Amino acid sequence: MSHADALKIPRSPPRGALSPVRVLVVDDSAVVRSAFSGIVKREPDLELVAVASSAEQALTILGKSPADVILLDLEMPGMGGLEALPLLSAAAPRARIMVVSSLTEIGAEATLAALSAGAADTLAKPKTGGFSEEYRLRLLLRLRALGRTAAGRRLGERQPVAGVPAVRAAGRKGAKVLAIGASTGGIHALSKLLGALPPRVGMPILVTQHLPQNFMEAFCRQLEQASARKTSVATEGALLRPDEILVAPGDAHMTVVGKGQDLVVRLDRRPVANGCMPSVDPMFASLAEVLDGRVTGIVLSGMGRDGSAGALGIVEAGGTVLAQDEPTCAVWGMPGSVAKAGLAAAILPPDQIAVHPALRLRGPR
Repeated sequence: MSHADALKIPRSPPRGALSPVRVLVVDDSAVVRSAFSGIVKREPDLELVAVASSAEQALTILGKSPADVILLDLEMPGMGGLEALPLLSAAAPRARIMVVSSLTEIGAEATLAALSAGAADTLAKPKTGGFSEEYRLRLLLRLRALGRTAAGRRLGERQPVAGVPAVRAAGRKGAKVLAIGASTGGIHALSKLLGALPPRVGMPILVTQHLPQNFMEAFCRQLEQASARKTSVATEGALLRPDEILVAPGDAHMTVVGKGQDLVVRLDRRPVANGCMPSVDPMFASLAEVLDGRVTGIVLSGMGRDGSAGALGIVEAGGTVLAQDEPTCAVWGMPGSVAKAGLAAAILPPDQIAVHPALRLRGPR
């Protein structure tokens, strides 16, 4: 989630307007537990379930008190966060887990493993004295986005309605590139999608995932393992090759231009309207233009609306857009905006998107 998005956080709803989002804080640092607890307690639409200094203690708490969002440290004495993740998910199946991690290359490996295993989001753990107002707003934005769906499902307030919104016919043009956009909850979805693709799709695969730059090399290694395909961080002028994955760097949008008979990457660092860097919209828009719509775009779990403007460009050019369904999303923001706009040819779980007929449409080579 971008800096701009963090500053657009809405005012908290009035007390009693909605059921509160229940938050459990799990961290061995007393300073961190105190800081997170104070932030949560001050918000009328949030409720602090408890604080836990260990994963073992958290599991005991969840046996008695439900939670909607779990803030989870990865490095703790005894059972670490990564080891505890599946146990916490089993103890609180409706809860969303946000990994609290240091943004380092070493920390990236464990954090990405947690996100791939089902954690919904990650947040940097600031150093002592780093709990600024901007950090508070960023944390609250994510707690509300992750927790509102979980709280609604826990209390039966909100259930996805099958068949709504309606889907459109797939584009008639055969796809020459598969482009995927994702954000919060998207890493888990990406692993499922890429792992379910057939061994050969016959076209390049491009991925824009909202992540910081220093996570990208570790992210590529993880996608390569999940997909059994060569995966690289996109660089200026990189050639698009069939059945290879290129990932947008954390500090630039990945766009595509023609160079003779080839397609190559052009990195773009200009700000975009949605404030994201990298953004899905420029990737989709450039592909729609350079391929005259011969592209299949996929929008997976994520907060906000990134991808919807680019998806419109793909559809108007004659291409196809597929969206992840609400029940399998950590946050149905990005795919929801595409689906509600009537741009999706299908709204499905990631593993079912992988076998959708639109991915087998090929244009002439």
